[in-house]
Amino acid sequence: MAVARQQRSTLLTAFGDPVDAVIIGAGIVGCAMARRFSLEGASVVVIERAPDILSGASKANSAILHTGFDAPPGSVELQCVQAGYDEYMQIRKDFNLPILDTGAMVAAWDDSEEGRLPELLDQALLNGVADARLLSRAEVLAREPALGAHVRAALLVPREVIIDPWSAPLAYATQAKALGAQFRFNAGLLSARLDGRLWHLELPAGTVTARSVVNCSGIHGDTVERILLGEAQFEIRPRKGQFIVFDKAAAKHLRTILLPVPTARTKGVVLTRTIFGNLLVGPTAEEQEERERPDVTRPELDMLFAKAVELVPALAQAQVTAVYAGLRPASEEKHYRVHSLPEKGYFCAGGIRSTGLTAALGIARHVHGLWAQSQAASGKPTVAPQTFTLPNLAEHLPRDWQTPGHDGIVCHCEMVTGREIEAALGSPLPPGDFGGLRRRTRCAMGRCQGFNCLARLASLTEGRLSVPIAPEVDR
Repeated sequence: MAVARQQRSTLLTAFGDPVDAVIIGAGIVGCAMARRFSLEGASVVVIERAPDILSGASKANSAILHTGFDAPPGSVELQCVQAGYDEYMQIRKDFNLPILDTGAMVAAWDDSEEGRLPELLDQALLNGVADARLLSRAEVLAREPALGAHVRAALLVPREVIIDPWSAPLAYATQAKALGAQFRFNAGLLSARLDGRLWHLELPAGTVTARSVVNCSGIHGDTVERILLGEAQFEIRPRKGQFIVFDKAAAKHLRTILLPVPTARTKGVVLTRTIFGNLLVGPTAEEQEERERPDVTRPELDMLFAKAVELVPALAQAQVTAVYAGLRPASEEKHYRVHSLPEKGYFCAGGIRSTGLTAALGIARHVHGLWAQSQAASGKPTVAPQTFTLPNLAEHLPRDWQTPGHDGIVCHCEMVTGREIEAALGSPLPPGDFGGLRRRTRCAMGRCQGFNCLARLASLTEGRLSVPIAPEVDR
């Protein structure tokens, strides 16, 4: 007992003096929030219940950088999506963040959908997406000859592109850490107490004290708000999205993001290339109570495969590399649930679902603006950013294996080198588990899904991850 109390005391002391802001959740939005607050001179601690960043809803998305052409006009979502898009384009070269310049088409496949395209065009123009235009059937097939012959027309949105969905938030978090932000993993929020103007947040390892709290908890956003405030202004209704990843050979059949005509409930099933050279179809939209396990199910995967073949018939012969599922933090209302109680130093970015990858930088600016206007603001000056180059994982750009001295290929499916594994493990924000290593390097994400490289990865990472890789593997 005395040793336990001593360990706890040491951890409590390590948390230090009160910080300006505790950011709860290290998903895409939390990483962007940490970066923005740190750039503006705030002292920041990020707490995350999982062993690594992007371990919740953020790890599964379609990796599209949206223009906001179909966002509700005048909405916070539209503002944040477009601000996020612009900022990503401004900073991406500083961090070596790739884009795949594809454009997107909202394709109509029957009379009803074709009749809605002019309305979508009007909305795009109202939202400032001035380069959107309608395409005839002949123009659609000239651009994408592999599409099903029953396509009727499309709305072309040229500036929609594909990005690396994991390197971008890793860049935000790493920059935040370089500017002084602290990251605490395996640090789920247990309880909270507001004492005058200070929050005291109880974590498994001790207590952190802050002048304000920013809730970026994603799928657990309403639960965290209840812990902090006693009640929540919104209710998370987890929405499962399943995906199929086709083999890289399938990517030749499509060069444009293929979007469906959206409904009031969902953006629908997308068919798109990935920056890693694959072809992706999904997501489904299945509401469920469970918040931890987004299982894949055969009927829905069969539906996705059939849908892909309906849109691009040549995919009937394509091989599937992987299937996966993620949970989107949908709420009882479609719009973002961004709100604040400045008198309590509480700020929330909740209900961020389909457009969160694009909007994250914009959401961070928006919430920081609310924070800066409140009594919680410290008035500290903006600090000079520190930038750095992330390794490229994009298939269409030069990769590490093409440069000599790479210490051998560890994962042959994705051509991941020993040098890349070591660089990830020795980085300023190293992975905490196997999922984190995969997202930083793409190891074990190819055709064999780790069958051939798992033992080598377990050996290379032994003692270097908080959650070991397959300790039972026979080396």
